[in-house]
Amino acid sequence: MKGERFLELVVLVDRLRGPGGCPWDREQTFDTLKPMMLEEAYEVLDAMDSGDRQEFCAELGDLLFQVVFLSRVAEDEGWFQIDDVAHRIIGKMIRRHPHVFGAVNASTSDQVLENWETIKRSERAERQGDNGMTPPPSILEGIAPMPALLTASKLTSKAARVGFDWPHIDEIFTKLHEEVDELKDALQAAPEAAASSRIEQEVGDLLFVAVNIARFLRIDPETALRKTNQKFVSRFQHIERRLRESGRDFSQSNLEEMERFWQEAKKEV
Repeated sequence: MKGERFLELVVLVDRLRGPGGCPWDREQTFDTLKPMMLEEAYEVLDAMDSGDRQEFCAELGDLLFQVVFLSRVAEDEGWFQIDDVAHRIIGKMIRRHPHVFGAVNASTSDQVLENWETIKRSERAERQGDNGMTPPPSILEGIAPMPALLTASKLTSKAARVGFDWPHIDEIFTKLHEEVDELKDALQAAPEAAASSRIEQEVGDLLFVAVNIARFLRIDPETALRKTNQKFVSRFQHIERRLRESGRDFSQSNLEEMERFWQEAKKEV
């Protein structure tokens, strides 16, 4: 029956953390587990991109273990149990899908997202004890700390849902060229501390516009950049192989030769 193995996992984690279990597992805390949770999440993404179904399954298991393990640590602290975690997410999904579990109509993804944000803001106001006298929360609130690229994508997506967006992608390209020109101007300024700060700001503005282009095209910028990173690694490793084949290393090569090997790699990847 679906879900049986999940119960086995819960029992396994209880044993690891319980009396007579694993000393290392019993020593773990929220702080020691934070980097592991982050690492496992990224390994899931990497497995998804690889197309290896078995590896994807294995990495999802590693991530699930972290969720169950953290819940057991929370139980040991007297906070909550894994059942409470499941109860909270089930309740949230039912509330935020009134078009499935209620009488609300939502026939498109855009309508679903609009309803989702409205319900989310209502929930936040209720938690804060809003009595109608306080200003409504910003639509940009509630975005958890995450890599800056993902944060930029979240911010612009939320703003776009209320109409704060470019009407056409051509206008975003115009903004992109504008930011490139502003970065060039900053680079030509005197090499002072203020100029360095301005360069950093202009680079940030340039990246922010690039994220908007991805969002406008319905492309996840984090996924796109991760795939480009993988492509760069593959092509750079081709250069390394070609140099090794000739019994040389980078110190015995030059940019012209490396570029030639790079162009070879582009034909393959």
